[in-house]
Amino acid sequence: MKVSERIRQSVENDIRHGVLLPGDPIDEQQLATRYQASRTPVREALLQLKVQGMLESQPRNGMVVARLDVQELLAIWELMAEMEGVCTRMACQRMSAEERAELARVHRAAAPIAEADDSQAWREANHDFHEILYRGCRNPYLREQLVGLRARTGAYLRHAFTAVGRVRASYEQHGELVEAILANDPDRAHRMMMRHISLAQGAKGLADFLINLPRSMVKT
Repeated sequence: MKVSERIRQSVENDIRHGVLLPGDPIDEQQLATRYQASRTPVREALLQLKVQGMLESQPRNGMVVARLDVQELLAIWELMAEMEGVCTRMACQRMSAEERAELARVHRAAAPIAEADDSQAWREANHDFHEILYRGCRNPYLREQLVGLRARTGAYLRHAFTAVGRVRASYEQHGELVEAILANDPDRAHRMMMRHISLAQGAKGLADFLINLPRSMVKT
């Protein structure tokens, strides 16, 4: 693997997992030192991330993690809801019996996390659940697009789970999805996923999400 690709993946993972937050500056020298590389592969990696929409350049600040304004964030989530719905419908039609059983096991294993309303642990459990569906849809292009959108919105998604009771609600929705998939009901699975992903589950849910977002993460 090229050095520039290793650096790109590392920075993308840091953004995805909240090590780097929207608005945080990217230190080229630190990356060069960390990977024992010249500035050239570092800049190649950062330019790739800029093309992906994960970084943006600012005068005097260089590259920073891209921030989204409210309208951009809602537009991306609207698209994600549609794409996740299609992915889930396809997964319901194409997953093997073993994959369906794995989905059910992953869901059951997350029960203590939901009971504790542990938003940090839930992020990993939620990722594992959705990744099974991404693989199960048997469409690598759709999976690639969804993974990219989740990477761009990961920091914002984390804050969506900080509202009291949100983890439990998400877990219950996962249960409905599992039931639909085990029943081989793709239309119901599609509806459940659209409902699960949509931020606008009532005006209060959307308002709570926006209120919980740190202002430093929102582009004005």
